[in-house]
Amino acid sequence: MNTLFFNGKLLSFADGEDYKIIDNGAVAVAGSSIVYAGRKTDPGYDDSLRGIDFDREIDLKGKLIMPGFKNCHTHSGMTFLRSAADDMKLDDWLNKQIFPREAHLTEEDIYYATILAVMEYLSGGVTEICEMYLTPDSIDRAVQDTGIRCVQCGCMNNFSQSPEKLRDWYDRLNKGSDLSSFRIGIHAEYTCSEELLKETADVVHELKAPLYLHMSETASEVQGCRERHGGLSPVEYLDSLGLFDHGAVFFHGVHVSDDDIGIMKSRNIAVITNPASNIKLASGIAPIDRYQKEGILLGIGTDGPASNNCLDMFREMFLTSALAKLRENDAAAVDAADVLRMACSDGARAIGTPECDSLKAGKKADIVVLDLSYPNMQPENNIVKNIVYSGSKQNVYLTMVDGVIRYEDGEYKIGFGREEIYKEVKKTAERINREAGFA
Repeated sequence: MNTLFFNGKLLSFADGEDYKIIDNGAVAVAGSSIVYAGRKTDPGYDDSLRGIDFDREIDLKGKLIMPGFKNCHTHSGMTFLRSAADDMKLDDWLNKQIFPREAHLTEEDIYYATILAVMEYLSGGVTEICEMYLTPDSIDRAVQDTGIRCVQCGCMNNFSQSPEKLRDWYDRLNKGSDLSSFRIGIHAEYTCSEELLKETADVVHELKAPLYLHMSETASEVQGCRERHGGLSPVEYLDSLGLFDHGAVFFHGVHVSDDDIGIMKSRNIAVITNPASNIKLASGIAPIDRYQKEGILLGIGTDGPASNNCLDMFREMFLTSALAKLRENDAAAVDAADVLRMACSDGARAIGTPECDSLKAGKKADIVVLDLSYPNMQPENNIVKNIVYSGSKQNVYLTMVDGVIRYEDGEYKIGFGREEIYKEVKKTAERINREAGFA
């Protein structure tokens, strides 16, 4: 499928042009890749398109075209738990509500629950997710069937998955479609024994791979680690075991020390912030301003639909900037333009897919089109700031992943009807509530 977008505003994030929006922009897609992104009047436009027959030519009529959002941390299969366990302390939420229900999940349950999440991602302009949940094979099938790009990571702990399974998934799930890939991951320090962590370190060293994990999300998590491990923070403790020797991606990173940040810089560790989940569960506000100043690579995630409950990158972008200002007592902290770059470009590099970080010839055609004609985007004093501070899902007109349009003008193009998916996930929620004693 070859597609030409023209007559739009273009925000490419290419070659350092982080916030530069050009008029009369065009993006040409051949197969899964971009072959041209720039002004239609620029030199090279005709040469780049020579010999390409386009299946569709889409007049954007002034809409904005830019790289899709990267939701860099989520647990998509938890859609069946949306609004089932709210307004509770974290320990009670996990141990009394979430874990008892999850014990009754099947791979097929997670397959359909993931598809429901994918629908929400696509209609919100998300082209790529970093997924952590229980059944990687059925999740892989769901993302392949719906066509969203997905970086999966393990969530190994004392009760689920194992180093052997992580190695097996790494071998198998990195050999299929380039839409889906797998990374070595653990749930968190506090859910893994030292023996398990050392075995995982062996896998990390064997594969020379970064580790993905929940890290320093709550103050009690950090304090508990210090009590168990001679005063070491989770960052210090896991680093002492060699788990970060090939880098890492931290989900949350709310409660960190100066020493932790020193390790993060030396190990080239990226942080994925999840502001809505962190404030809803009263976990705290991550030091995004400090991370920026230290040169730590940042991405943004929603976390799962049981804790957030909304898989909405517009809300996450607003909160990333606004909460940083509140935390630092500085209205100039964490500029909205930097936040948009985190959501569209830096996040892709943080989770290991730099080929999706911009609209440029040779990059993957992962694209979102925003309709600027709604009242919330007018006037266009500053389009970038509008997107972060006043944008919403209603502005998403089209979402393309890997050169295929998966959502357009309210219609999903994923091979499933809405009602079919709604029905399946409702059945799952009702059955699990009965089996877990919540009905």
